[in-house]
Amino acid sequence: MTKIGIIGGSGLDDPQILKDARDELVTTHWGEPSSALRHGTIEGVACVLLARHGREHTLPPTQVPNRANIQALLDAGCTHLLATTAVGSLRNKIARGDLVIVDQFIDFTRFRKTSFHDHFEPGQPAHTPMADPFSAELRASLIASARALKIKHHAKGTVVTIEGPRFSTRAESKMFRSWGADIINMSIAPECALANEAGIPYAAVAMSTDYDCWKDDEEPVTWDQILAIFGQNVEKVVQLLIATIARLRDA
Repeated sequence: MTKIGIIGGSGLDDPQILKDARDELVTTHWGEPSSALRHGTIEGVACVLLARHGREHTLPPTQVPNRANIQALLDAGCTHLLATTAVGSLRNKIARGDLVIVDQFIDFTRFRKTSFHDHFEPGQPAHTPMADPFSAELRASLIASARALKIKHHAKGTVVTIEGPRFSTRAESKMFRSWGADIINMSIAPECALANEAGIPYAAVAMSTDYDCWKDDEEPVTWDQILAIFGQNVEKVVQLLIATIARLRDA
């Protein structure tokens, strides 16, 4: 049976999109997840919502317990994971409010736990393939739903995930552009890597809220700017999630 885990990012930590919602406090082998799990249904599909940074956004990026988050959703029986995130744009073509269906990541974090394997069993190394880390099936459903809803989106994009909580320097922002990154955030890469290691399909919807700091004719990004743009456009993300979940139900 299909069961969708939704990992809500900045600006989408506690959406009222679940029917018959109930909260469950859980713990895992890796400790407690970022928030209580909120169980409910969307378009008749069982879903579980987890707030990546906590319901009141109290967890800085480095402190997000990604292993516990993925494990908690696995333990809850989730068969697919959909994540949302606010991102900075590293390309002129990706405007504020645009959605990006991410297809690749660059992990520039330094202190995150990005594997469930703290050690290998003798003679049993575990090296997870990561060439195409985002689920092709989930990405196709997101893209088809965005097209049907006529939501402006980019069907692919490479996200570079930085450690945070500080924003980039201009030199870093321009370096990431030269590497081929299209968008920048502080969360997706470790989360996606863990989902792949756990064998659960994962896809991410990124909303562009700013231009980081690479543009000389733009003010550098601020937290207030991120929240303002996300708040103006969050309904697009909610509608895309609902439509995609309905599409997965009918697949």
